[in-house]
Formats: sequence, C-alpha cells, structure tokens
Amino acid sequence: MAEHLEIAQGSKAEKYATLFPQIQSVIEDEPDLIARMANVAAMLHETFHFWWTGFYRVVDTPNPSNNQATKQLVLGPFQGPLACTRIRRGRGVCGTAWDKDTTQVVPDVNLFPGHIACSSASKSEIVVPVHDSKGMVVAVLDIDSAELNTFDETDREWLEKIVNLL
Repeated sequence: MAEHLEIAQGSKAEKYATLFPQIQSVIEDEPDLIARMANVAAMLHETFHFWWTGFYRVVDTPNPSNNQATKQLVLGPFQGPLACTRIRRGRGVCGTAWDKDTTQVVPDVNLFPGHIACSSASKSEIVVPVHDSKGMVVAVLDIDSAELNTFDETDREWLEKIVNLL
C-alpha cells in the first residue's frame, strides 16, 4: 500500500493522471468494497480539496408498513461535512444518476430540479454510478464543490475510470 499520497501539481487532467495509478495500487488487493470506497473518497478529497467526496450505496431498506424492502441510496464512506443519510431513487442528483444510470454533471445545483440541499455551501456537483460485475448500479460516487462550474468532461472521464476500478 502507498505510504503517502503524492499530490499532483498542474492541470486537473495531470492530477487525475497522477492519482489514477495510486488509487489502483491502494485498492487492487482489497476485496472489501466499502474499504475500497473509503480510500478512493479520501484520495480524491485530499488531491482536489472538494467540499464533499463520498459514496452512497444501493441498499434494501425494510418498509415496516408493508413488510417489503425498498431500495434506497444509503450514505457510505465519505470525506467532508455532515451528509444526507438516505436518498430515494430519482431524487436529487444522486438519485437521478442511479435512476438514469448516467453520470450527472451539475454546474449549479440551484438550477437542478429537485436538488437535495444537504448543505447550502454546495454549489456544483458530479455524481457517477458504480456498477457491479453484472452491470447493475450498486453505488454512486458523489462529489460536491463550494464553487460553481467546478466539474467538466475531464472530471467525468477520469471519475468514470476510477469507479470502474471498484
């Protein structure tokens, strides 16, 4: 395992290019998905100093009123301030990424219909679906920035590559 994270200097793409093999090295021999998610969140957060970096996992949640389980996104490993604990499919940026199975790049969260404001400090967001070996969405990587227009195609490309390592 890497002794310490080498923080890349330079452009966003250069930072991702430096970080990617470090993430590969740290998670390649770890069989536990939550442990891998925890290190990925920490490494992304440390490198880019995002407002919030973490995962929501797709989890069966019991419904006591009808004794049936409903799938929800449940808070997983993260770095940053307090977060929403549960998100329904199709709600907010995370629930939309899960429901549509597509990366959501949101330049201004206040303009996203149904945005869930866990923190008023969050201004822009990117959410990337995480798939299992069968192609099912099992989690989403959620990253928030305190600045508008933080995320672009460079982030989408690299973050999709990173979640594919999981």
